[in-house]
Amino acid sequence: MNKIAQSVRLWFAPQRIRDEGATPDYRFSLANERTFLAWIRTALALIGGGFAVDQFLPELAWGVRAGLALGLLAAGVLCALRAVNHWVRCERAMRRGEDLPVSRFPTLLGIVVAVMAVAMVVVVLFGWEGR
Repeated sequence: MNKIAQSVRLWFAPQRIRDEGATPDYRFSLANERTFLAWIRTALALIGGGFAVDQFLPELAWGVRAGLALGLLAAGVLCALRAVNHWVRCERAMRRGEDLPVSRFPTLLGIVVAVMAVAMVVVVLFGWEGR
């Protein structure tokens, strides 16, 4: 657990990251930031989709609507947290001259989004109305 806490502390202390290793080519750091921003945009889209399902599909059965909305909201929260974590891990690896970290998170996120999309297709085609 100490390693996780230490990693989370780095999220709020970018100077500590800067103190590690050598400064990489700025193009790589800027590319890392652009990737971070892409993850944040994805998180915002997922969160917006969760609110949209909840607010604009009132005809759905409550459990279906809540399940879809909460699934999208949870994916958005995880995506935002992962964005910060990934940015820190990549920046540290570049400064240390290490390989960039790999992750299963993109696969997990893709599966969650695909499952939600299939559920939405079923809702659109069969219209699970709740009364």
